[in-house]
Amino acid sequence: MKQMLKENQGIPASLLLTMAVVSGLTVANLYYNQPLLEEMRADFAAGEVEANLITVITQVGYACGLLFIVPMADMFARRKIVGVSMTLAAVMAALIAVAPALGVVQVASLVLGVCSVIPQVFIPVAGQFSKPADKSRNIGIVLSGLLTGILGARVVSGYVGEWIGWRGMYGLAAVLMAVCLVLSLRVLPPMPVTFHGSYGGLMKSVCRLFVTRPRMRLYAVRAAFAFGSMLSVWSCLAFHLAGEPFHAGSDKVGLLGLCGVMGALVASGTGKFVPVLGIRRMSLYGSVLQLLSWLIAYVWGNTYVGLVLAILLLDIGMQLLQLSNQSGCLQEVPHASSRANTIFMTLYFIGGSVGTFCSGLGWEHFGWAGVCSVGAGFALVSMLVSCADRQ
Repeated sequence: MKQMLKENQGIPASLLLTMAVVSGLTVANLYYNQPLLEEMRADFAAGEVEANLITVITQVGYACGLLFIVPMADMFARRKIVGVSMTLAAVMAALIAVAPALGVVQVASLVLGVCSVIPQVFIPVAGQFSKPADKSRNIGIVLSGLLTGILGARVVSGYVGEWIGWRGMYGLAAVLMAVCLVLSLRVLPPMPVTFHGSYGGLMKSVCRLFVTRPRMRLYAVRAAFAFGSMLSVWSCLAFHLAGEPFHAGSDKVGLLGLCGVMGALVASGTGKFVPVLGIRRMSLYGSVLQLLSWLIAYVWGNTYVGLVLAILLLDIGMQLLQLSNQSGCLQEVPHASSRANTIFMTLYFIGGSVGTFCSGLGWEHFGWAGVCSVGAGFALVSMLVSCADRQ
Protein backbone atom coordinates (compact mmCIF):
# COMPACT_ATOMS: atom_id res chain seq x y z
CA MET A 1 0.00 0.00 0.00
CA LYS A 2 1.33 3.43 -0.94
CA GLN A 3 2.33 5.75 1.90
CA MET A 4 0.01 8.69 2.54
CA LEU A 5 1.36 12.12 1.59
CA LYS A 6 1.87 14.62 4.41
CA GLU A 7 1.47 18.38 4.13
CA ASN A 8 4.71 20.32 3.50
CA GLN A 9 6.79 17.10 3.59
CA GLY A 10 7.60 16.77 -0.10
CA ILE A 11 6.34 15.00 -3.24
CA PRO A 12 8.10 12.12 -5.05
CA ALA A 13 9.54 13.16 -8.40
CA SER A 14 7.65 10.33 -10.13
CA LEU A 15 4.32 11.63 -8.83
CA LEU A 16 5.16 15.19 -9.84
CA LEU A 17 6.07 14.09 -13.37
CA THR A 18 2.93 11.96 -13.68
CA MET A 19 0.71 14.85 -12.57
CA ALA A 20 2.36 17.17 -15.11
CA VAL A 21 1.96 14.71 -18.00
CA VAL A 22 -1.60 13.67 -17.14
CA SER A 23 -2.55 17.33 -16.63
CA GLY A 24 -1.39 18.15 -20.14
CA LEU A 25 -3.17 15.20 -21.75
CA THR A 26 -6.40 15.84 -19.86
CA VAL A 27 -6.68 19.59 -20.40
CA ALA A 28 -5.96 18.98 -24.10
CA ASN A 29 -9.58 17.76 -24.39
CA LEU A 30 -10.68 21.39 -24.26
CA TYR A 31 -8.60 22.47 -27.24
CA TYR A 32 -8.59 19.66 -29.79
CA ASN A 33 -11.56 21.30 -31.48
CA GLN A 34 -9.95 24.66 -32.25
CA PRO A 35 -7.84 23.70 -35.31
CA LEU A 36 -10.70 21.45 -36.46
CA LEU A 37 -13.54 23.98 -36.36
CA GLU A 38 -13.50 24.56 -40.11
CA GLU A 39 -13.74 20.81 -40.83
CA MET A 40 -16.47 20.33 -38.22
CA ARG A 41 -18.40 23.29 -39.60
CA ALA A 42 -18.25 21.88 -43.11
CA ASP A 43 -19.19 18.36 -41.98
CA PHE A 44 -22.37 19.57 -40.27
CA ALA A 45 -23.07 22.40 -42.78
CA ALA A 46 -23.03 24.89 -39.88
CA GLY A 47 -22.09 28.56 -39.69
CA GLU A 48 -18.84 29.87 -38.22
CA VAL A 49 -20.51 31.19 -35.06
CA GLU A 50 -22.23 27.82 -34.49
CA ALA A 51 -18.92 26.01 -34.91
CA ASN A 52 -17.17 28.46 -32.58
CA LEU A 53 -19.80 27.64 -29.93
CA ILE A 54 -18.28 24.14 -29.61
CA THR A 55 -15.19 25.75 -28.10
CA VAL A 56 -17.23 28.07 -25.90
CA ILE A 57 -19.46 25.25 -24.60
CA THR A 58 -16.46 23.06 -23.80
CA GLN A 59 -14.89 25.85 -21.76
CA VAL A 60 -18.17 26.57 -19.98
CA GLY A 61 -18.31 22.88 -19.05
CA TYR A 62 -14.78 23.12 -17.68
CA ALA A 63 -15.77 26.16 -15.59
CA CYS A 64 -18.73 24.17 -14.19
CA GLY A 65 -16.38 21.31 -13.30
CA LEU A 66 -14.05 23.76 -11.58
CA LEU A 67 -16.90 25.18 -9.52
CA PHE A 68 -18.69 21.96 -8.54
CA ILE A 69 -16.10 19.14 -8.84
CA VAL A 70 -12.70 20.53 -7.81
CA PRO A 71 -13.75 21.60 -4.25
CA MET A 72 -14.63 17.95 -3.59
CA ALA A 73 -10.89 17.18 -3.53
CA ASP A 74 -10.78 18.73 -0.03
CA MET A 75 -13.60 16.40 1.05
CA PHE A 76 -13.27 13.10 -0.87
CA ALA A 77 -10.42 10.84 -1.95
CA ARG A 78 -8.70 12.34 -4.97
CA ARG A 79 -8.24 8.89 -6.52
CA LYS A 80 -12.01 8.44 -6.66
CA ILE A 81 -12.57 11.86 -8.25
CA VAL A 82 -9.85 11.16 -10.83
CA GLY A 83 -11.25 7.71 -11.65
CA VAL A 84 -14.84 8.83 -12.23
CA SER A 85 -13.87 11.97 -14.15
CA MET A 86 -11.46 10.25 -16.53
CA THR A 87 -13.87 7.40 -17.23
CA LEU A 88 -16.59 9.88 -18.22
CA ALA A 89 -14.10 11.92 -20.27
CA ALA A 90 -13.16 8.82 -22.28
CA VAL A 91 -16.83 8.03 -22.94
CA MET A 92 -17.64 11.60 -24.01
CA ALA A 93 -14.66 11.80 -26.38
CA ALA A 94 -15.78 8.53 -27.99
CA LEU A 95 -19.33 9.91 -28.33
CA ILE A 96 -18.07 13.03 -30.11
CA ALA A 97 -16.11 10.82 -32.50
CA VAL A 98 -19.31 9.13 -33.70
CA ALA A 99 -21.74 12.05 -33.23
CA PRO A 100 -24.45 12.18 -35.94
CA ALA A 101 -25.33 15.86 -35.39
CA LEU A 102 -23.79 19.10 -34.17
CA GLY A 103 -26.10 19.13 -31.14
CA VAL A 104 -24.66 15.83 -29.94
CA VAL A 105 -21.14 17.25 -30.27
CA GLN A 106 -22.12 20.30 -28.24
CA VAL A 107 -23.76 18.33 -25.40
CA ALA A 108 -20.90 15.81 -25.23
CA SER A 109 -18.39 18.68 -25.32
CA LEU A 110 -20.09 20.23 -22.30
CA VAL A 111 -19.73 17.02 -20.28
CA LEU A 112 -16.18 16.48 -21.58
CA GLY A 113 -15.29 19.94 -20.30
CA VAL A 114 -16.77 19.15 -16.88
CA CYS A 115 -14.75 15.92 -16.66
CA SER A 116 -11.43 17.45 -17.77
CA VAL A 117 -10.74 19.29 -14.51
CA ILE A 118 -8.18 16.75 -13.25
CA PRO A 119 -5.25 19.20 -13.61
CA GLN A 120 -6.98 21.44 -11.09
CA VAL A 121 -7.12 18.54 -8.66
CA PHE A 122 -3.38 18.02 -9.13
CA ILE A 123 -2.13 21.63 -8.85
CA PRO A 124 -3.27 22.06 -5.21
CA VAL A 125 -1.52 18.76 -4.42
CA ALA A 126 1.76 20.34 -5.57
CA GLY A 127 1.04 23.40 -3.44
CA GLN A 128 -0.14 21.57 -0.32
CA PHE A 129 2.31 18.67 -0.04
CA SER A 130 5.56 20.11 -1.46
CA LYS A 131 8.22 21.36 0.92
CA PRO A 132 7.78 25.12 1.49
CA ALA A 133 10.91 26.03 -0.49
CA ASP A 134 9.72 23.96 -3.47
CA LYS A 135 6.05 24.98 -3.65
CA SER A 136 6.25 27.63 -6.40
CA ARG A 137 8.69 25.53 -8.43
CA ASN A 138 6.55 22.38 -8.22
CA ILE A 139 3.36 24.26 -9.02
CA GLY A 140 5.24 25.64 -12.01
CA ILE A 141 6.14 22.13 -13.17
CA VAL A 142 2.51 20.97 -13.12
CA LEU A 143 1.41 24.24 -14.71
CA SER A 144 3.97 23.77 -17.48
CA GLY A 145 2.45 20.37 -18.22
CA LEU A 146 -0.97 21.99 -18.21
CA LEU A 147 -0.01 24.84 -20.54
CA THR A 148 1.93 22.49 -22.83
CA GLY A 149 -1.23 20.39 -23.10
CA ILE A 150 -3.33 23.45 -23.90
CA LEU A 151 -0.99 24.46 -26.68
CA GLY A 152 0.19 21.03 -27.81
CA ALA A 153 -3.40 19.90 -28.30
CA ARG A 154 -3.62 22.20 -31.29
CA VAL A 155 -0.48 20.71 -32.81
CA VAL A 156 -1.72 17.15 -32.41
CA SER A 157 -5.29 17.82 -33.51
CA GLY A 158 -4.15 19.88 -36.48
CA TYR A 159 -2.05 17.07 -37.90
CA VAL A 160 -4.31 14.21 -36.85
CA GLY A 161 -7.29 16.10 -38.28
CA GLU A 162 -5.49 16.53 -41.59
CA TRP A 163 -4.53 12.85 -41.61
CA ILE A 164 -7.64 10.95 -40.41
CA GLY A 165 -10.22 13.70 -39.84
CA TRP A 166 -11.68 15.37 -36.77
CA ARG A 167 -13.57 12.23 -35.73
CA GLY A 168 -10.32 10.26 -35.66
CA MET A 169 -8.85 12.91 -33.35
CA TYR A 170 -11.60 12.39 -30.79
CA GLY A 171 -11.26 8.62 -31.05
CA LEU A 172 -7.59 9.05 -30.16
CA ALA A 173 -8.59 11.35 -27.27
CA ALA A 174 -10.79 8.59 -25.84
CA VAL A 175 -7.85 6.16 -25.91
CA LEU A 176 -5.54 8.70 -24.25
CA MET A 177 -8.05 9.22 -21.43
CA ALA A 178 -8.22 5.47 -20.82
CA VAL A 179 -4.41 5.33 -20.61
CA CYS A 180 -4.32 8.32 -18.22
CA LEU A 181 -6.95 6.65 -16.04
CA VAL A 182 -4.83 3.53 -15.58
CA LEU A 183 -1.61 5.52 -15.05
CA SER A 184 -3.16 7.87 -12.48
CA LEU A 185 -4.73 5.12 -10.41
CA ARG A 186 -1.41 3.24 -10.31
CA VAL A 187 0.68 6.24 -9.20
CA LEU A 188 -1.56 8.38 -6.96
CA PRO A 189 -1.00 7.73 -3.23
CA PRO A 190 -3.68 8.34 -0.59
CA MET A 191 -3.93 11.93 0.66
CA PRO A 192 -5.63 13.34 3.76
CA VAL A 193 -8.85 15.32 3.39
CA THR A 194 -9.11 18.77 4.95
CA PHE A 195 -12.87 19.27 5.10
CA HIS A 196 -15.35 17.23 7.10
CA GLY A 197 -19.03 17.93 6.59
CA SER A 198 -21.69 18.02 3.90
CA TYR A 199 -21.28 18.99 0.24
CA GLY A 200 -23.52 21.98 0.93
CA GLY A 201 -21.22 23.07 3.74
CA LEU A 202 -18.24 22.64 1.42
CA MET A 203 -19.75 24.94 -1.21
CA LYS A 204 -20.69 27.49 1.46
CA SER A 205 -17.06 27.54 2.55
CA VAL A 206 -16.05 28.28 -1.07
CA CYS A 207 -18.45 31.23 -1.10
CA ARG A 208 -17.12 32.41 2.26
CA LEU A 209 -13.55 32.34 0.99
CA PHE A 210 -14.57 34.27 -2.12
CA VAL A 211 -16.30 36.97 -0.06
CA THR A 212 -13.69 37.33 2.68
CA ARG A 213 -10.48 37.10 0.63
CA PRO A 214 -10.14 40.14 -1.66
CA ARG A 215 -6.60 39.19 -2.70
CA MET A 216 -7.86 35.90 -4.07
CA ARG A 217 -10.46 37.74 -6.14
CA LEU A 218 -7.83 40.12 -7.49
CA TYR A 219 -5.45 37.28 -8.45
CA ALA A 220 -8.25 35.41 -10.22
CA VAL A 221 -9.68 38.38 -12.13
CA ARG A 222 -6.26 39.58 -13.30
CA ALA A 223 -5.36 36.14 -14.65
CA ALA A 224 -8.85 35.63 -16.13
CA PHE A 225 -8.54 38.62 -18.45
CA ALA A 226 -5.06 37.51 -19.50
CA PHE A 227 -6.38 34.03 -20.31
CA GLY A 228 -9.23 35.54 -22.31
CA SER A 229 -6.60 37.47 -24.26
CA MET A 230 -4.59 34.32 -25.03
CA LEU A 231 -7.59 32.27 -26.16
CA SER A 232 -8.79 35.06 -28.44
CA VAL A 233 -6.13 34.21 -30.99
CA TRP A 234 -6.83 30.47 -31.00
CA SER A 235 -10.61 30.65 -31.25
CA CYS A 236 -10.48 32.21 -34.72
CA LEU A 237 -7.03 31.30 -36.03
CA ALA A 238 -8.43 28.41 -38.13
CA PHE A 239 -10.79 30.84 -39.88
CA HIS A 240 -8.00 33.38 -40.41
CA LEU A 241 -5.66 30.81 -41.95
CA ALA A 242 -8.41 29.40 -44.17
CA GLY A 243 -8.72 32.74 -46.00
CA GLU A 244 -6.40 35.16 -47.77
CA PRO A 245 -3.44 35.05 -48.07
CA PHE A 246 -2.84 31.65 -46.42
CA HIS A 247 -5.52 29.21 -47.71
CA ALA A 248 -4.15 26.80 -45.07
CA GLY A 249 -5.67 23.74 -43.40
CA SER A 250 -5.74 22.46 -39.84
CA ASP A 251 -2.15 21.20 -40.07
CA LYS A 252 -0.87 24.78 -40.27
CA VAL A 253 -2.92 25.75 -37.21
CA GLY A 254 -1.31 22.81 -35.43
CA LEU A 255 2.15 23.92 -36.55
CA LEU A 256 1.55 27.35 -35.05
CA GLY A 257 0.51 25.56 -31.87
CA LEU A 258 4.11 24.34 -31.64
CA CYS A 259 5.13 27.96 -31.18
CA GLY A 260 2.83 28.12 -28.19
CA VAL A 261 4.45 25.01 -26.73
CA MET A 262 7.87 26.62 -27.17
CA GLY A 263 6.61 29.71 -25.36
CA ALA A 264 5.35 27.56 -22.48
CA LEU A 265 8.70 25.78 -22.23
CA VAL A 266 10.60 29.09 -22.28
CA ALA A 267 8.51 30.32 -19.35
CA SER A 268 8.38 26.98 -17.49
CA GLY A 269 11.17 27.89 -15.07
CA THR A 270 9.75 31.24 -13.99
CA GLY A 271 8.23 29.86 -10.77
CA LYS A 272 11.49 30.43 -8.90
CA PHE A 273 11.26 34.17 -9.64
CA VAL A 274 7.88 34.67 -7.95
CA PRO A 275 9.37 35.21 -4.45
CA VAL A 276 12.04 37.52 -5.91
CA LEU A 277 10.03 39.75 -8.26
CA GLY A 278 6.64 39.54 -6.60
CA ILE A 279 3.26 38.72 -8.09
CA ARG A 280 2.37 42.25 -9.20
CA ARG A 281 5.61 42.83 -11.10
CA MET A 282 5.46 39.47 -12.86
CA SER A 283 1.85 40.21 -13.81
CA LEU A 284 2.81 43.56 -15.30
CA TYR A 285 5.61 41.95 -17.33
CA GLY A 286 3.14 39.37 -18.61
CA SER A 287 0.60 42.02 -19.62
CA VAL A 288 3.23 44.03 -21.49
CA LEU A 289 4.22 40.94 -23.47
CA GLN A 290 0.58 40.21 -24.33
CA LEU A 291 -0.09 43.77 -25.52
CA LEU A 292 3.08 43.69 -27.62
CA SER A 293 2.01 40.39 -29.14
CA TRP A 294 -1.35 41.79 -30.22
CA LEU A 295 0.32 44.79 -31.84
CA ILE A 296 2.50 42.40 -33.82
CA ALA A 297 -0.52 40.23 -34.69
CA TYR A 298 -2.39 43.27 -36.03
CA VAL A 299 0.47 44.74 -38.06
CA TRP A 300 2.00 41.49 -39.37
CA GLY A 301 -0.91 39.09 -38.92
CA ASN A 302 -0.99 38.23 -42.63
CA THR A 303 2.46 36.65 -42.44
CA TYR A 304 3.57 33.45 -40.74
CA VAL A 305 6.53 35.24 -39.15
CA GLY A 306 4.23 37.77 -37.51
CA LEU A 307 1.87 35.08 -36.23
CA VAL A 308 4.74 32.98 -34.85
CA LEU A 309 6.24 35.90 -32.93
CA ALA A 310 2.84 37.03 -31.64
CA ILE A 311 1.92 33.56 -30.38
CA LEU A 312 5.29 33.09 -28.65
CA LEU A 313 5.01 36.38 -26.75
CA LEU A 314 1.33 35.87 -25.97
CA ASP A 315 1.91 32.48 -24.37
CA ILE A 316 5.01 33.53 -22.43
CA GLY A 317 3.03 36.46 -21.04
CA MET A 318 0.18 34.16 -20.07
CA GLN A 319 2.51 31.76 -18.26
CA LEU A 320 3.98 34.62 -16.21
CA LEU A 321 0.52 35.79 -15.19
CA GLN A 322 -0.97 32.40 -14.39
CA LEU A 323 1.95 31.02 -12.41
CA SER A 324 2.38 34.10 -10.23
CA ASN A 325 -1.30 34.70 -9.52
CA GLN A 326 -2.26 31.06 -9.02
CA SER A 327 0.63 30.56 -6.59
CA GLY A 328 -0.50 33.60 -4.65
CA CYS A 329 -4.08 32.39 -4.54
CA LEU A 330 -3.16 28.91 -3.24
CA GLN A 331 -0.86 30.34 -0.59
CA GLU A 332 -3.65 32.54 0.79
CA VAL A 333 -5.34 29.49 2.35
CA PRO A 334 -3.04 26.44 2.19
CA HIS A 335 -5.44 24.43 4.36
CA ALA A 336 -8.16 24.83 1.71
CA SER A 337 -6.05 24.66 -1.44
CA SER A 338 -8.62 22.88 -3.63
CA ARG A 339 -11.31 25.40 -2.73
CA ALA A 340 -8.90 28.29 -3.36
CA ASN A 341 -8.05 26.75 -6.72
CA THR A 342 -11.77 26.46 -7.47
CA ILE A 343 -12.20 30.20 -7.04
CA PHE A 344 -9.13 31.01 -9.11
CA MET A 345 -9.76 28.60 -11.96
CA THR A 346 -13.53 29.16 -12.20
CA LEU A 347 -13.01 32.86 -12.78
CA TYR A 348 -9.99 32.07 -14.96
CA PHE A 349 -11.96 29.90 -17.37
CA ILE A 350 -14.96 32.20 -17.33
CA GLY A 351 -12.49 34.80 -18.59
CA GLY A 352 -11.30 32.35 -21.24
CA SER A 353 -14.86 31.56 -22.34
CA VAL A 354 -15.81 35.24 -22.56
CA GLY A 355 -12.62 35.98 -24.49
CA THR A 356 -13.37 33.15 -26.93
CA PHE A 357 -16.96 34.31 -27.41
CA CYS A 358 -16.01 37.97 -27.88
CA SER A 359 -13.28 36.97 -30.31
CA GLY A 360 -15.85 35.07 -32.36
CA LEU A 361 -18.05 38.16 -32.51
CA GLY A 362 -15.04 40.32 -33.38
CA TRP A 363 -14.19 37.97 -36.25
CA GLU A 364 -17.75 37.92 -37.55
CA HIS A 365 -18.06 41.72 -37.68
CA PHE A 366 -14.51 43.03 -38.21
CA GLY A 367 -12.36 40.06 -39.24
CA TRP A 368 -8.81 39.71 -37.95
CA ALA A 369 -8.72 43.34 -36.77
CA GLY A 370 -11.70 42.58 -34.52
CA VAL A 371 -9.91 39.57 -33.01
CA CYS A 372 -6.79 41.65 -32.32
CA SER A 373 -8.88 44.39 -30.71
CA VAL A 374 -10.61 41.92 -28.40
CA GLY A 375 -7.33 40.25 -27.38
CA ALA A 376 -5.58 43.55 -26.73
CA GLY A 377 -8.58 44.84 -24.78
CA PHE A 378 -8.52 41.85 -22.43
CA ALA A 379 -4.76 42.20 -21.90
CA LEU A 380 -5.17 45.91 -21.19
CA VAL A 381 -7.80 45.26 -18.50
CA SER A 382 -5.45 42.76 -16.85
CA MET A 383 -2.70 45.38 -16.86
CA LEU A 384 -5.01 48.02 -15.35
CA VAL A 385 -5.86 45.63 -12.51
CA SER A 386 -2.13 45.35 -11.77
CA CYS A 387 -1.68 49.11 -11.95
CA ALA A 388 -4.49 49.59 -9.44
CA ASP A 389 -2.98 46.99 -7.09
CA ARG A 390 -0.54 48.69 -4.72
CA GLN A 391 0.43 45.69 -2.61
